[in-house]
Amino acid sequence: MKVAIVGAGISGLTTAFYLRRARPDWDLSIFDAGARAGGTMQTFDVQGFRFEAGGNGFLSNKPDSLRLVEDSGAGEVLLRSSDLARKRFIFDGALQPLPESPGAFLKTKLLTWPQKLRVAGEFFVPPRREGGEETLQQFGYRRVGKGLTDVFLDAMTAGIYGTTPAKISVNAAFPLIVNLENEYGGLFKGMLAKRKKEAGPGGVLMSFKGGVSTLIEHLRRSIEADWHIGQPVVAIGRDADRWRIDSPDTSARFDQVVVAAQPHDSAGMFSASDPELARLMGLVEFTPIAVVGLGYRALRHTLDGFGLLTTSAARQPVLGVLWDSSIFPDRAPPGGSALRVMIGGQRNPELVDQDEQGLLGTAMAGLSATMGVTQEPDVVFSHRWAKGIPHYRLGHLAKVDAIFAHVARQPGLHLVCNAYKGIAMNDCVRNGRELASKLAGAA
Repeated sequence: MKVAIVGAGISGLTTAFYLRRARPDWDLSIFDAGARAGGTMQTFDVQGFRFEAGGNGFLSNKPDSLRLVEDSGAGEVLLRSSDLARKRFIFDGALQPLPESPGAFLKTKLLTWPQKLRVAGEFFVPPRREGGEETLQQFGYRRVGKGLTDVFLDAMTAGIYGTTPAKISVNAAFPLIVNLENEYGGLFKGMLAKRKKEAGPGGVLMSFKGGVSTLIEHLRRSIEADWHIGQPVVAIGRDADRWRIDSPDTSARFDQVVVAAQPHDSAGMFSASDPELARLMGLVEFTPIAVVGLGYRALRHTLDGFGLLTTSAARQPVLGVLWDSSIFPDRAPPGGSALRVMIGGQRNPELVDQDEQGLLGTAMAGLSATMGVTQEPDVVFSHRWAKGIPHYRLGHLAKVDAIFAHVARQPGLHLVCNAYKGIAMNDCVRNGRELASKLAGAA
């Protein structure tokens, strides 16, 4: 059996790892247009400071990534976040700690007393009876009130998806909280029944010594395959009863093809052979985002916590600031501090188009306004993602269903990546492992 995997991000690598493990005798080829594997999971070392161009790890509240680490023998490089990372802040005109307990929630200045009482009243809000999708804003206003939605859910959505509650489908982006209402009649009722907060981010943030690229490099060494890194696939099409893949360095035929590239890239691969699939893939939307890393050899700030997220109402030029060296101390040299500033998203997408100097100016304006930091950095890193985060707006689930229904009629063709069914690393790993199991079992 000859299998090709197109896209060497974490979804493609996980699929390849488990497929090789289940079927060591199969002929496996891996293609990726990038200069190195990993997709958005890229770590850059700048004068001793380590900056992530994308996500910085995964949460331990789901077993999928931990299982991949164990199965691949990467346990020695696993890195647990510092206890400082438990402290999180929201900037809503002033910097306030995110409440970590019911008592802290009662004392928080982020909400008024009437807004807090409205949150408590969620227990008595009847479940929604009509079907169909809702935005997170509609869901939040209905269940927990405007106050909590416009502050807590707004900041959370900026941090995870780079968007706002009004622009994202709660059904597509946060299915767990929808299930709590559907199964138990409400969020508090559901959480009490389960005795754990499945509706929130939860868990402990985990990463890898030296950054997420350490895991990517480990997986690449672990997967025996015919690697074609830096070789973009230009076309995928049927050739009699097999699939043909054309790239600059090869034209080969395969029994099974797994497309783990993003849909906007995949669409071009099918533009000649399957225009309808290309059209459907082109409907999936993305959010632009820019990351600016700032390294300080002696920063005049304690960075006592995980970092901060801003609300839309605060009208800041940044979505948030991650205090990376407080989360994972190896992100900066001894005595140094590393921060990452998130810019753009659905709030201010035009800011991503700035040049490096413009991005630095925006990042510094955000630091000054939210943290009072005006000190110039010793080291600067920046990376723009024109299509950085899949945008699960209303209608996303229908788009995905249409894409997968079309692909189901193409024997031997499979899709997996964070644009379809979950953007987190745990989602990507789970989907990749399940696809590998399906392929291996179907042979």
